[in-house]
Amino acid sequence: MRFKVQGGTASDQNTSLCLSCRSATVVHGRRLSEQIIACGRLDNQRVRFAVSSCSNYSDKATASLWHLEDIAWVLRSDAKHKQVGFVRAKDLKYEERHVLSNDD
Repeated sequence: MRFKVQGGTASDQNTSLCLSCRSATVVHGRRLSEQIIACGRLDNQRVRFAVSSCSNYSDKATASLWHLEDIAWVLRSDAKHKQVGFVRAKDLKYEERHVLSNDD
């Protein structure tokens, strides 16, 4: 039987969340122990420990909201010409776009 403990002590075997975070700058040296991590969410302060949980974590493997909006196609209808079709979001004027809140 397996149990999941909420709020317990983090395992030392897990890698730091910073390694996959969009806001982190990670510098590796020649040795495994040579590593500098600076967090953009903390005014580029150096992170000196492996992070197991972060309230501002943003996975760089997933697309940000800005990137999704940039590649989106918008369905538009033109009553005057009786046409319906898709338009690239980046081809629309700023006033015509529905802008979502920024997730950085």
